Amino acid sequence: MFSVQRLFILIAGMPGSGKSLVVQVARELGLSVYNMGDVVREETLKRYGQITHDLMVNVSRVLRIERGDEIIALKTIERIHSDEKIVVVDGVRSLKEVEVFRRHGDTVIVAVHASPRARFKRLLARKRPGDPESYEEFARRDLTELSFGLGDVIALADYMVVNEGTIEEALSKARNILLELVREHGGNTG
Repeated sequence: MFSVQRLFILIAGMPGSGKSLVVQVARELGLSVYNMGDVVREETLKRYGQITHDLMVNVSRVLRIERGDEIIALKTIERIHSDEKIVVVDGVRSLKEVEVFRRHGDTVIVAVHASPRARFKRLLARKRPGDPESYEEFARRDLTELSFGLGDVIALADYMVVNEGTIEEALSKARNILLELVREHGGNTG
């Protein structure tokens, strides 16, 4: 499908772990970033005319039932331009999704980890629509994410950004990892 050997840098992490920091660094380095959640958001809007966390979770489940566990990864790949050599994909949630990317290029998994306590505090502070307002709701959301297979992806990550310190520390770790991957793959950082 792609005309060049592609490297997919797959970003995985629990809600509030700091995946967006890795994405921020990737964009600063001039790398193309695709968010798998965009596929779900668009389908949720198409089906319901609005987007909420609960509707997105429902659509994620229904899409997988209707079209297979690989559908969101396949739809994400359709969005990628054929000349992009290094692509960052945010939001991989299962090993079946990882396998889809492996069929289309080299893959590296970068997991972002933070303790549940740190993640819960971050989610409370950021106040995005759909973020949990209680620890019970937070724990249920974690179990939902894990039910998709996210824990397996994190456990098999090639690189780990432990995000328990400052934002600057996490950004530095992410930058070092991404620069190493770009160098190894012979790419440039724009």
